[in-house]
Amino acid sequence: MNLSIRNQIPGTVVSVTTGAVMATVKVSVAGGQELTAAITVDAVKELGLHTGTEVRALVKSTEVALATGPLTGVSIRNQLTGTVTEVARGGAMAGVKVSVEGAELTAAITVDAADELGLAAGSPVVALIKSTEVSLASA
Repeated sequence: MNLSIRNQIPGTVVSVTTGAVMATVKVSVAGGQELTAAITVDAVKELGLHTGTEVRALVKSTEVALATGPLTGVSIRNQLTGTVTEVARGGAMAGVKVSVEGAELTAAITVDAADELGLAAGSPVVALIKSTEVSLASA
């Protein structure tokens, strides 16, 4: 199946914590970084997720925010460190490609934000992704 979602990060489930309706699934990606996905318990069952399951974490580029360094005091669970490889500026929006070990992410941010952050190829960044914006696909 082909998807329009550009960000497809391979990884392995390291833990599943279930609640009454929702679950959090922690996924180890290349380089030892972790992503957390908040998905339904039904999805966990349907995908057969458990420790060791290989998955792809899917994130729309519009759901990736960027920072110039790690943040504290925020509820965003996913903070992946990486390096900007490309900034494509349009009239209002910019597509920023970020290399993280084992994958490449694309963030769709405003041109103003890209300029204010001073983003250019080689810039170190942290990709911020809410756990509720991470979907999982079984590999």
